[in-house]
Amino acid sequence: MKVIEIASFGAPDVLRLAERPMPSAAVGELCLRVSASGVNRPDVLQRGGHYPAPEGASDIPGLEVAGTIVDGDAQALAAAGLHVGDRVCALVAGGGYAEFCVAPIAQCLPVPRGLSDVEAASLPETFFTVWSNVFDRGRLANGETLLVQGGTSGIGVTAIQLAKALGAKVIATAGSDAKCDAILALGADHAINYKTQDFEAEVKRLTDGRGVDVILDMVAGAYVAREVNCLAEDGRLVIIAVQGGVKSEINAGLVMRKRLTVTGSTLRVRPVAFKQAIAQACLHKVWPLLESGHVKPVIHSVFAAVDAASPTGSGAAAAHALMESNRHVGKIVLNWGTA
Repeated sequence: MKVIEIASFGAPDVLRLAERPMPSAAVGELCLRVSASGVNRPDVLQRGGHYPAPEGASDIPGLEVAGTIVDGDAQALAAAGLHVGDRVCALVAGGGYAEFCVAPIAQCLPVPRGLSDVEAASLPETFFTVWSNVFDRGRLANGETLLVQGGTSGIGVTAIQLAKALGAKVIATAGSDAKCDAILALGADHAINYKTQDFEAEVKRLTDGRGVDVILDMVAGAYVAREVNCLAEDGRLVIIAVQGGVKSEINAGLVMRKRLTVTGSTLRVRPVAFKQAIAQACLHKVWPLLESGHVKPVIHSVFAAVDAASPTGSGAAAAHALMESNRHVGKIVLNWGTA
């Protein structure tokens, strides 16, 4: 089968079209003919040598796919109500940039009605992450206020839409006025241009000094101290990435006085049973919102996974270059020509 592999750690052009043996599904797994593969920030980190695949996972990048079931554990498929020939999307720990991919059946969900495989491939990584962190860890509730740092990222556009659909108010940050307009078009109540405005001061102004209930942070570093100041009493700060650095200082006295929770998580290394619980929550609480159109996939660009015009044989390098430019609003997807 054709795959996109990391020839060596480095710039986007180290992503090369190659051939690998077909994978085979083990107990509890299925094999997909991949129609489309989502592109995510962890793929970029892995390509640079900063985020190795977990033990036992494929070294091929790619954490989310959509396609058609071609084989699998018959008993586990039946228990999940799935069949060969069904269209599904899946969260995987690696191996997504390939024509065929194996996935734990527990981490697979039917493609929502009315969505294409390209749209479905943009869902698992971001929707699982947002549900797990904003609603499980962050406990965001109806009527509360969420601050999303980086509102035009794949995670950001998902968090904004889900929070609004489930009754929360949303403030989100972005790095340009045009991106702030995009955030507002997605339904956010307020957008803050962090390059021209002080987000801490703006949050306090927009909440009449109260602060927000939950913050979804993909920056960390120096942002954490300012975010603690932005939280309301009993507020929750959830860190899911460290683009601003791993070291932070906080006012511990303020954490105690306001009874704050500072937490965080990663998803890739968690066990299948943990991801299965998220999958089931998404199936019952999020998939109906996608099928009704209350929440929609936001696709910025689609690149051909196999591209004869590219020096690397694939559009993956261009997809990663776009990701690193931060010019995108929403998701980037690779199309294997069958979507």
